[in-house]
Amino acid sequence: MHRSTLFFSIILTSICFFLTNEKAEAQNSWTSDIRWKTLIDGLDYTELETPEKSVVNDSRLSILRIDISKFDFQFLTASEHGKKMRTAPEWAQEFNMNLIINAGMYAYNKTHSNKGYMKNFNHLNNPHKSDYYNAMLAMHPKETGKREIEIFDITYQRWDSIQPLYHSFCQGMRMISSRREAMQFSKRPDQSCSMIVAATDEAGLLYIVFTRSPYTHRTMIGYLLDLPFDLKTTVYLEGGPEASLYIQTSDTIIAKYGSYVSNTCNNDNNDHFWKIPNVIALRKKSN
Repeated sequence: MHRSTLFFSIILTSICFFLTNEKAEAQNSWTSDIRWKTLIDGLDYTELETPEKSVVNDSRLSILRIDISKFDFQFLTASEHGKKMRTAPEWAQEFNMNLIINAGMYAYNKTHSNKGYMKNFNHLNNPHKSDYYNAMLAMHPKETGKREIEIFDITYQRWDSIQPLYHSFCQGMRMISSRREAMQFSKRPDQSCSMIVAATDEAGLLYIVFTRSPYTHRTMIGYLLDLPFDLKTTVYLEGGPEASLYIQTSDTIIAKYGSYVSNTCNNDNNDHFWKIPNVIALRKKSN
């Protein structure tokens, strides 16, 4: 190789390396200083400003980190409790819970059933498994030693191998696979919305991520993969004004609800919790 060509090649490689590293640092700098606040033992909270400004609101992610060994988990459904929808605060106060979030999207029918399979012990909210939703949130293990709550990727793990292991299930739309693969979302890829999602990491911690500011699913997946938690199987729980996050402890209340859905509710005007039929509820275990 000619000396001048070699010199040019070295310079070009150096520039590319510098630009690549600079881009990576820019992408990850927003996650470099995460400060957690402990709300109660086993429940930590933080808020992060995203690197991309949204069209409305504060462009922040509200993140909960949960040690599942320190909480009791329940599915609470209107179909099992008087066919009455409730707001997240109403669910929390009536059933004495520390945390309420959505238990997946629901159908606008008489029972307001989950759009995927959902059961709580012997109660069937929706007996039909969806072929479209590939995340299954399971709780109430039948054997001791298993995690109290787990999110399974039923693309890679057979449903009939999971079904006998737990009493309760809720099926939802997968965003990140168990192999940390980003889902493509070819259907309405440009739709943006407020949203709440749940994920686990390799250590078995549970994460809840909420954003009032609307982002596309692909953008949110990118943010989740950027977080330094090695998040795996991630389930989309709800979007738009129905998306609800409510936390109550002895000295703290955190209340978050969504608003924006592009093309159907493209505004940031929602100022209250909506009544929802199906929720995931957590209560701190008594010592």
